[in-house]
Amino acid sequence: MTTTTTTAPQLSLTRIVNAPRALVFRAFTDPDQLAAWWGPIGNSLPGDQVEIDARPGGYMKWHEVFPAQPGIWTDGRLDLTDAIDGELLDGIMRITGRLPGGFKPFETRMRIEFHDEADGRTRLEISQWLPEHLVAPTTNGWSESLSKLDAALA
Repeated sequence: MTTTTTTAPQLSLTRIVNAPRALVFRAFTDPDQLAAWWGPIGNSLPGDQVEIDARPGGYMKWHEVFPAQPGIWTDGRLDLTDAIDGELLDGIMRITGRLPGGFKPFETRMRIEFHDEADGRTRLEISQWLPEHLVAPTTNGWSESLSKLDAALA
């Protein structure tokens, strides 16, 4: 089942990762690997609080802590409407908890596509449909997360 959205995403990112597509996909779908890199620099995901069932109708669930901001934490859950091994993760993500910056809990559609590139690299295409006031902080969060992903895969 593929989720369709008729409007353009408010956030679109493309990133080339210096690792094969299967390894990059595993970094998103293996709980231990996701815990090693997900989230902005300084944040962490306790490994025992990450659950992933990467199939259509499955989910990705995590708890994120902000050591530099005591009392701030988030719970994320991505309900996957579409998942293709090595190629696609697409679904509705809900972020709840005591969010940083005074942000309120929110819901967004998130789509991550994994494409082969030359020399064994992977092109990630990330799209999110979210409220306009969340675009800049989410873009920054992705930038920091993807830097951590690059380091984890190096």
